[in-house]
Amino acid sequence: MENNLRRFGLTRVGWCVLLAVAEEGKKNPSDIADFVGIDRTATSRALRVLETEGLIGREMGRDDRRTTEVRLTDAGEEQFRAVLPICRDANTHFHDKLTDEELMTLRRLLTKLTENETD
Repeated sequence: MENNLRRFGLTRVGWCVLLAVAEEGKKNPSDIADFVGIDRTATSRALRVLETEGLIGREMGRDDRRTTEVRLTDAGEEQFRAVLPICRDANTHFHDKLTDEELMTLRRLLTKLTENETD
C-alpha cells in the first residue's frame, strides 16, 4: 500500500488525514490527530505538507475565530477519489484473510488498545 500511496505523492499519514476530512468529516486539527492516532505536532506537519501540495486548505473557524478548519481542495478531492479504490482493495485483501469472528476480535482488541489514550 505504501508504494501505491507514493505513486500518488502521499504518505500513509497524508492519506489518513485526507480520509479523516473526506470520509469522517473531521475539520479540526485536534479531531484529525485523534482519528489518525498521531500527536498534534505530526498533524501540523502533515497538514502543512498537504496544504503546500494544494490538497487541503485551512481557514479560520466559522463559529470560533480561534480555531482552524481543514477542508479538501478540488485537487484534494480528486486525489482522494483516485486513491480510495486502491486503499479499499488493500483493506479487502486483509479482511478476507480473517473470519468474521476473527475480524470482530481484532476490532475489539484494537478498540481496547486505543481506549482512553491521552496525549
